[in-house]
Amino acid sequence: MSGETRTVAAQDAAAAGAPFVIHGYEETVAHDTRWNAHAHPWDELLWNGRGASVAVVGARAWTITPTLGLWMPADTVHSGSAVAGTWFRATFFGRATTPSLSDVPVAVEITPLLRLLLERLGDTSLAPGSRAATEAMVLDVLTPSPRELLVHVPTSPLLRPIADAVRRNPGDGRTLSRWAAELGVSARTLTRAFNAETGTSFARWVAGVRAQHAVELLSRGWAVEIVAEEVGYRSASAFGAAFRRTTGLTPGAFRHR
Repeated sequence: MSGETRTVAAQDAAAAGAPFVIHGYEETVAHDTRWNAHAHPWDELLWNGRGASVAVVGARAWTITPTLGLWMPADTVHSGSAVAGTWFRATFFGRATTPSLSDVPVAVEITPLLRLLLERLGDTSLAPGSRAATEAMVLDVLTPSPRELLVHVPTSPLLRPIADAVRRNPGDGRTLSRWAAELGVSARTLTRAFNAETGTSFARWVAGVRAQHAVELLSRGWAVEIVAEEVGYRSASAFGAAFRRTTGLTPGAFRHR
């Protein structure tokens, strides 16, 4: 991704004791944008009003959308990127005033109710009592989601060539058997390696990579039929079925509006 690269300055750990409960930040990026590896002294909920972004922690990459956010615990080093036109939202939770949803990154479904509550907190004229009530409701409805657009990127010498090729070209149609032949190992060896390193099968890992890439292209306004071909499916219907299995939503839900 070409475009703008931003550096997030280190933040004073003493700021973790700041008395705020929930504080929001939002911005629409004009260009494809990357953020360097950084951490915050507060818990953070990453979500989008529009478009797609990615948060990376170690070898794990989560795609964030208007319906699927990510809880980033305080002091977790992460980097990120966003597609041009993305309206990204970051909601910070004061560690001194709120319990942490999780001590590891977890997906959060951005339900219509949660979205309305978070947007209400952006009203600077909100009375203190109304703000406190809204913050309490946010904390009440904020829960981890069983769905997530997560890809664990393998880094071992055995799997790295596969990971690099598929992430560079999600339409790469080479099967596990074909990869095994090219790498001079057995298909069983690759199967074990994928399960051990990514926690899933080769086929599901590829589907996850394709779904993440598809979300980015759909957010850029690409037609579903073109995206289907780009990420390796023979038809829009086959792509739609696979996309729904992976994300729980139709491709149309991610089209840029």
